[in-house]
Amino acid sequence: MRKTKADTTVQKKGVQDVPLDYGELRKAALVLRAVNHKLRQRMIDLLEENKQLTVTDIYIKLRLEQSVASQHLAILRKAGVVRTDRQGKYIYYSLDHERLSQISRLVEELVI
Repeated sequence: MRKTKADTTVQKKGVQDVPLDYGELRKAALVLRAVNHKLRQRMIDLLEENKQLTVTDIYIKLRLEQSVASQHLAILRKAGVVRTDRQGKYIYYSLDHERLSQISRLVEELVI
């Protein structure tokens, strides 16, 4: 039987019970999938180097089609990895460093 977003269960971890919320697990999986992609990792690196860029800057520097760059930026934005800031007719993308730190801590906890 497939679990719905509201379903939770409890798993045993040694002597300790660990509650699992399937909705939260799905969200975490989407975030991890968003950053576990070579092109999106290149975009993150580029934004790290340049602080903020427009989609035009990104697709020119990475030699992509504009639509491809926009699609990948939308995935990163939905995962909370990048922020947008509208300045006139331009939208600037920058990294959300706090969110990246949260993701890093999550991965460290999973590895242990």
